[in-house]
Amino acid sequence: MPDLLIELFSEEIPARMQARAAEDLKRMVTDGLVEAGLTYASAGAFHTPRRLALSVEGLSEASRDTVEERKGPRTDAPEKALEGFLRSTGLTMDQLEIRDEKKGQAYFAKITHKGRPAEEIVAEVLEGAIRNFPWPKSMRWGAGDLRWVRPLHSILCLLSDEQGARVVPMEIDGIAAGDVTRGHRFMGPDEFTVSSFEDYEAKLKRGCVLLRAEERAETIWSEASSQAFAQGLELVEDRGLLDEVAGLVEWPVVLMGEIGDEFLDLPPEVLQTSMKEHQKFFSVRDPKSGKITRFVTVANIETRDHGATILAGNGKVLAARLSDAKFFWENDLRVVKEGGLEAMGEGLSNVTFHNRLGSQSDRVARIAALAREIAPRVSADADDAERAAKVAKADLRSEMVGEFPELQGLMGRYYAEAQGLSPAIAAAAQEHYQPLGPSDDVPSAPVSVAVALADKLDTLAGFWAIEEKPTGSKDPFALRRAALGVIRLVLSNGLRLQLRELIAKADGHAEVEDLLSFFHDRLKVHLRAEGIPHDVIDACIAMPGNDDLTLLVARAEALAGFLKTEDGENLTQGFKRANNILTQAEQKDGVEYSFGADAKFAEGSEEKALFAALDGAQPKIDAAMASEDFASAMAAMASLRAPIDAFFEAVQVNTENQVLRRNRLNLLSRIRTTCGSVADLSKIEG
Repeated sequence: MPDLLIELFSEEIPARMQARAAEDLKRMVTDGLVEAGLTYASAGAFHTPRRLALSVEGLSEASRDTVEERKGPRTDAPEKALEGFLRSTGLTMDQLEIRDEKKGQAYFAKITHKGRPAEEIVAEVLEGAIRNFPWPKSMRWGAGDLRWVRPLHSILCLLSDEQGARVVPMEIDGIAAGDVTRGHRFMGPDEFTVSSFEDYEAKLKRGCVLLRAEERAETIWSEASSQAFAQGLELVEDRGLLDEVAGLVEWPVVLMGEIGDEFLDLPPEVLQTSMKEHQKFFSVRDPKSGKITRFVTVANIETRDHGATILAGNGKVLAARLSDAKFFWENDLRVVKEGGLEAMGEGLSNVTFHNRLGSQSDRVARIAALAREIAPRVSADADDAERAAKVAKADLRSEMVGEFPELQGLMGRYYAEAQGLSPAIAAAAQEHYQPLGPSDDVPSAPVSVAVALADKLDTLAGFWAIEEKPTGSKDPFALRRAALGVIRLVLSNGLRLQLRELIAKADGHAEVEDLLSFFHDRLKVHLRAEGIPHDVIDACIAMPGNDDLTLLVARAEALAGFLKTEDGENLTQGFKRANNILTQAEQKDGVEYSFGADAKFAEGSEEKALFAALDGAQPKIDAAMASEDFASAMAAMASLRAPIDAFFEAVQVNTENQVLRRNRLNLLSRIRTTCGSVADLSKIEG
């Protein structure tokens, strides 16, 4: 069985598109081969700035013969219908079969499709993949109509086996497939032929091209870390930048340069962001001072002067970029020192947050008022929380954040510290945006928590009030993320908040119950990742106090643990049996059996034992629930399992004696009430 090697060689592919493009090539080609009747053992996709490559091992030599069965017209159909069927199948009358059908007899045709050789199928599939490739952006060049991300120069397409390699004959817009490629643009520009994937990869390396992106990334990281370590420094980790730079070079050459002394007092995050965004440089940190003192750049060529000229040129460009950053920093500090963050934030009144929710200044005022309300509930100073909320968004009007929006919040902290505000207020300026995602840190400082909650609740209540809710997969205002942020803030800090009240205070026009239901939906997603089933959460949401998320989760965790036990599982079934019998009786009789069960009407030992068990369990459950000790409440409830099981085995509830029947139905009502005081077990599935 032959192996297939494909390479599409072009001008430089944008780094952000390479990995996806390689996977798209693999998917389109392998899917096409399988659909055409070929099989294969394995496939691997590769990419460099100038090429996409695909290796398919163990490809079948040809597709199998197939037989297609097609039903034709009925035997009594008009002659023209039969003639049309014969033309479409390419058969003659004597090759048709006649079979009995429900409504008479009909003609059937068996059409044999001969298998095709792999070369023919590969050529067809690859041409279709190239012509229909899903580039985010593509272009035409020259006089042809082929579109590609950048001009396509050559196609390598080989099938190789023990007998050798053979080129798959195909041509697209004048580009004929061959067995030739080339290496590095400058260090290995000569063409060379290849005979297999192993030969291809080895000759590329000799031509100064590392085919595998992970190998290029490892080379960059290893060499940069070694150079930093040799200077007593450490490389600042940035996986995203590493992947991007690995897509910019075919032969990584790591060079370390110095940052001018005049820039070393800039905040390290400013240096790191500026060098990453503008130059694709890695930052090198002094672990003793925490300052960024050097940079690492990755060239795509080895030079006789070992990169000195490259570093000199990069240093000049970097100095110009950092001069801009230094100007922004010094100008922002001047504004803060002259008028404080309040002066910097005055321009927020001219920035629209949403055309129906006012300006950013209006929003800041709402957040400040809500933060003051929340503060005592999270052990924060109300004045600090209000002040922090008033200055937390001011850095949005800074020149630094205007240049680097990703530094919002962090620059607010630096400017607050420069103004001499308290550490709590300065921290809140940065931390109130958190958590930004499921893996982001959650603030714990009280003032930060108060402002973070106020920020997210204002967003949610505001958009709910104007009916701008998430729909399906669309969530343009990141409201799901905001709700998850509130949930994580509450749970991580063990806060006891009544969300209904806070939602109403955030915006009196918001649909409180609908927004609370949205919180519950996001909570289900959050807890599902922790192994708590949705029906357990539903059983707890149905209980009073469901806007206290900490209480709700504690109840759900206890119930989830209880249901994993044999007693919990069996008690739930007993509860459901009692509830079903009771519900049916109440519907049939048109009355509610909710009180009046009397032990004096109990006839057998099992019925008397159930009365006694309920009498004994109820005070324990009530006491445990009063102290929010859900585990103890579940344990007390577990004691009902055996007497409930015994009762149903020995006692007929719907007896002909109406006095006994009413008493037993009221007894079932006690079971429902007692168990229902812990959670709504009717919501439990299974």
